[in-house]
Amino acid sequence: MDLRAIGMGLLFAFIWSSAFTSARIIVADAPPLAISSIRFAIAGLIGVAIARALGQTWHLTRAQWRATLIFGLCQNALYLGLNFTAMTTIEASLASIVASTMPLLVAFLGWVALGEKLSPMAAIGMVIGFGGAILIMGARMEQGVDMFGVILCVIGALALAIATLTVRGASAGGNVMMIIGLQMFVGAIVLFAASLVFETWEFNWTPRMLTALTYTIFAPGLLATWIWFALVARIGAVKAATFHFLNPFFGVAIAAMILGETLGFFDILGVAIIATGILAVQLSKQSHTPK
Repeated sequence: MDLRAIGMGLLFAFIWSSAFTSARIIVADAPPLAISSIRFAIAGLIGVAIARALGQTWHLTRAQWRATLIFGLCQNALYLGLNFTAMTTIEASLASIVASTMPLLVAFLGWVALGEKLSPMAAIGMVIGFGGAILIMGARMEQGVDMFGVILCVIGALALAIATLTVRGASAGGNVMMIIGLQMFVGAIVLFAASLVFETWEFNWTPRMLTALTYTIFAPGLLATWIWFALVARIGAVKAATFHFLNPFFGVAIAAMILGETLGFFDILGVAIIATGILAVQLSKQSHTPK
């Protein structure tokens, strides 16, 4: 892994983790489902425009359309929509910690549902990682955390893990930016319908909220996704996924710096344990990847 790949991986992890802090700022002044729908609609238009400028087409293969629909529903509508809703009642740091367990959920569901073998290192890493999450949850429950918000985050992480397992390799064949743009529209449509049913549209368009919304559209929404695909093309999906172990660290650090969220001893210890578990799972995949 060269220095450029390391830099790309660090930047991806940082941007991905920062999305929870910007989301927390946004939902303080806007209904979470409605603003998410608006965000995805704008990002979709930009993504498709970039794809067309690059000469990409929306005549996708069946596997690519399947990936577009599944990711649009699971990643945008469920994972991101539920996380935005959850952060109306829970802190960004906690939401990022729950979301960071996604690689552990992928390993667990692959073992349970698909019969994928787990190496001893992966099994130990999975147990350690989930143990760290349980430690944090126990401490937060004693502090009176809103469990409904936590449950929404867990459902969202499960949805993203299921999507990851379902459409692995579906980006083969090109048109990656077009797929990114079109799946944004899927999320926008689903969340718009949900917002009409469950929300009252009351927006407070402050400079702080607009800045956070703009950042979320361009950085986590488009730039981080592009960096991820470029990183995968450079070093492969297995090595690229190793950078996920940084997400819990970055997530809580950014929330603490920008939002002033406080972290207890068990939060810090749990984050370190989760990161260790994720790293063990990802390293085990590298050791079992054919050379």
